[in-house]
Amino acid sequence: MTDKKITILAIESSCDDTSVAVIQNSTILSNVIASQKVHEIYGGVVPELASRAHQKNIVPVVQQALNQSNVCLSDLDAVAFTKGPGLMGSLLVGTSFAKGLALANKLPLICVNHMRGHVLAHFIDGQYEEKPKFPFICLTVSGGHTQLVLVKNYLDMEVIGSTIDDAAGEAFDKTAKLFGLPYPGGPLIDKYAQEGDENKFKFNKPQIADFNYSFSGLKTSILYFIQQQEKGNSDFIKEELSNLCASVQKTIIDILFDKLIKATKEYGITQVAIAGGVSANSGLRKRLQKEGKNRKWDVFIPKFEYCTDNAAMIAITAYYSYLNGDFTDQSVTVDPRLKIGL
Repeated sequence: MTDKKITILAIESSCDDTSVAVIQNSTILSNVIASQKVHEIYGGVVPELASRAHQKNIVPVVQQALNQSNVCLSDLDAVAFTKGPGLMGSLLVGTSFAKGLALANKLPLICVNHMRGHVLAHFIDGQYEEKPKFPFICLTVSGGHTQLVLVKNYLDMEVIGSTIDDAAGEAFDKTAKLFGLPYPGGPLIDKYAQEGDENKFKFNKPQIADFNYSFSGLKTSILYFIQQQEKGNSDFIKEELSNLCASVQKTIIDILFDKLIKATKEYGITQVAIAGGVSANSGLRKRLQKEGKNRKWDVFIPKFEYCTDNAAMIAITAYYSYLNGDFTDQSVTVDPRLKIGL
């Protein structure tokens, strides 16, 4: 797109991972992530603790990212950060640091939509022989969001379907909690599912209009099913854990793909991608490959390091914003409920 080498430092702090990346055009030079273990004992992210951990991590993570990329502050063309959606306190830490860094070094400032970042992670160099072509549909699945996104261009996206209650990742984690698994439980369901029979137990799928999703009812039906089974066998979960995990995982994936398939037919699209933390799920990845082969889709599955929250995806989005001249100023504020089209 341009002969000039554009170097951007990007900060991601929307939830419980402090991440900083340095990008040069569409090539990632460094992508450092500091995870927070403190939340495990609470069974979920505690916003106040997350904010404090970001404050502790932000400076060393920025320094590490610069060191790994062999880039100095004087080499930067812009500073980018996540504006939202996310946790208010966590977003404030990243935003405040980015604003200060940009101001002190007289650099342009770029704000990024976290959900756009997940989608545009597919355009980071080194993943595919050919990157997605527009338009394509991206199934974006995480702990807080489940969306079908029609991607018309780098900065032109439309959410054509989303969850009306729980996200798919939330359904994984809450179901894992019902099974007595520690937080975060989603990856553990994936692990045990690989050893189980996915057809052993059947769970009802919600009937929701259009391309929207719902997972709260599924979670409730699993709870009632477990309670009923444990009346006759208190060791039911322990004895059937792998089969339960496999059956739950298959049900969630079926729900996701029912709407994805419907959307590709409605819009006549054969370019299909997945993104977000749950796109690291092995069952979801295998299902996309299978559907892609059967339906003659061109499918795009991101590298594992670009699935969960990371600053590389913020950096690549900032790169396209830079090319488009989309900058912000020091009056910018965070937006915990930022929509993907904004």
